[in-house]
Amino acid sequence: MAVHRQTSKMALYLVWTLMGFSLSAPPVTSGPGPYDLDNYDDSDTWNLNTYGETYDYEGLDEEVWTLAPPPAVTQPPAIVPPEDYVEEVTLPPRPTKSVVPSTLDFHGPGLFGPDTGLGMPSCLLCVCISGSVYCDDSDLNQIPPLPKETTHFYARFNKITEIRATDFINLNQLKRIDLSGNQISKVNEDAFGSMLQLQDLILADNNIQGLPELPATLKHIDVRNNQLRSSGMHAEAFMKMKELQFLYLSNNKLDDIPVPLPESLRVLHLQNNNIQSIGQDTFCNTHDINYIRKALEDIRLDGNPVDINLYANAYVCLPRLPIGTPV
Repeated sequence: MAVHRQTSKMALYLVWTLMGFSLSAPPVTSGPGPYDLDNYDDSDTWNLNTYGETYDYEGLDEEVWTLAPPPAVTQPPAIVPPEDYVEEVTLPPRPTKSVVPSTLDFHGPGLFGPDTGLGMPSCLLCVCISGSVYCDDSDLNQIPPLPKETTHFYARFNKITEIRATDFINLNQLKRIDLSGNQISKVNEDAFGSMLQLQDLILADNNIQGLPELPATLKHIDVRNNQLRSSGMHAEAFMKMKELQFLYLSNNKLDDIPVPLPESLRVLHLQNNNIQSIGQDTFCNTHDINYIRKALEDIRLDGNPVDINLYANAYVCLPRLPIGTPV
């Protein structure tokens, strides 16, 4: 029994020896001797011409290993929701803003007062380019606060119903206002009183029945297509306007021609009103037979219940006869 165990151990030892011999590097019988740090770089220690020549590689068996292919990865089927599927999403509640009543101070040093040069509220709603503010077709129901340096203001085709006394306060540089195509039916008596440079006032296509006192600096007034009445206008409303050139009052409800007319006037349109007579001094100076009104070249009276042929003496000072509809 002891002999059998000893024989088994020797067999195992022989197997391990052979395996170690086959897996280890080939022995070098004629290679260099031991080396250390002293002779590591010595060229005499290594003979590269004869290294590895004494080992016989012909007896070794080559073993080829084949790697198994990677396992196939299968994608899960795509989930297609039905056509009538509606995903419900719960949105967080919107924050509620507390309503704070706003009061505008037009006399103090604040944003809208005389000492400020700001005025950003309208530039957030409209287009501000240099001194011009464009608020056309912006669904406005009132005139917004304007920058103090505004020179031209356009707010056509909105829903503005009133021109208040404070809408243009402290706007001393304003030269043109165009509010055509709104729903204005009321104009405050002090709406334009503080404007010292206003030249063009365009209020066509509204529901205005009366005009307040207007600045004497105006050159162009357009109040066509309104409900303007003679009783809603100041007496001698245009007499002091020494630079007025264009006056458009057609398609209203005027009973009379607004006199006296300034000498600077070039165009007067009064068609489609209710004018029934023309005075001899409406256009001419009855006290000066040599008087000639040279500037007034375009007078429209057609569409009124007045026969212009009956008032020939009223046109003797004019360079051109007015256009009218004979009755």
